[in-house]
Amino acid sequence: MQDHTVTAFDDDLNVLRAMIAEMGGLTETAIDHAMKALTTRDLALAQQVVAGDERVDELDAQIERLVVQTIALRAPMAHDLREIIAVLKISGIVERMADYAKNIAKRVEIVTASDSRMEPLSLLPAMAQIAREMVKSALDAFAARDARLALAVINRDRAVDDFYNSIFRTAVTFMMENPKTISESTHLLFCAKNLERIGDHA
Repeated sequence: MQDHTVTAFDDDLNVLRAMIAEMGGLTETAIDHAMKALTTRDLALAQQVVAGDERVDELDAQIERLVVQTIALRAPMAHDLREIIAVLKISGIVERMADYAKNIAKRVEIVTASDSRMEPLSLLPAMAQIAREMVKSALDAFAARDARLALAVINRDRAVDDFYNSIFRTAVTFMMENPKTISESTHLLFCAKNLERIGDHA
């Protein structure tokens, strides 16, 4: 009976890990596609990112249900309990990062309505690449139990913050020099802030 319980718990944990991996992959793609949609003014791709967020939300809800079920039925202790609670928290974090990507995609239509090609927009792809790599590395670190890789992710956050500060200064200067760009600049700043928050969550 004990062997059965251990095997059942391992099966549940493997399912949870697989769902976290799927959520992570979807979120990385959402960040990549949202930025591509923004820089190329691709409204169809932006709408695809928004629609795709539903699958991430579904996985988050499924993980929560399975975690509660596993705790109730398997009564995990010590290390096992810590891992399953970590999975629950990570699921919520990944879901939030996907929301930030969706928020960027939602602003594509507004930015596309402008004819100007603003300088802050040229800085966003590099910032997004670092943020997306941080998400991937953080999830890889969790899957491989790699503490060094996890620490490297934390250290990379400074680069994302530096990008945000640079974009903020550029956008403010742009708005002061040309007040007609205030609306678009503000939306680009929100996009940069969403990327900065993705870095924080990673």
